[in-house]
Amino acid sequence: MVHHIVMWKFKPEIPEEDKERLMADMAAHLEGLVGKVPGLLTAKFITSPIPSSTHDMALVTTLERAEDIAAYAVHPEHVKTADTYVRPYVCERACLDYE
Repeated sequence: MVHHIVMWKFKPEIPEEDKERLMADMAAHLEGLVGKVPGLLTAKFITSPIPSSTHDMALVTTLERAEDIAAYAVHPEHVKTADTYVRPYVCERACLDYE
């Protein structure tokens, strides 16, 4: 089993009043990839980091094998979700994968 953690910051131009709705959309669609992407076992979207955090949100996933991370990255459902609900609004992506 491997863990894939991704963190983002909102782009500076994203209005504060839009952030809650955008994070709700991101959470619903990213967590909804479980069962659609082979090897993706769990997905939890974090929307309430404590003040010491360096990023606005995170996605914590569990996959069956390390090889599944590469397959997840290019899976059409993941690409569609990322391109529609995440990438237009975020910057400063950070990632950590571990077994």
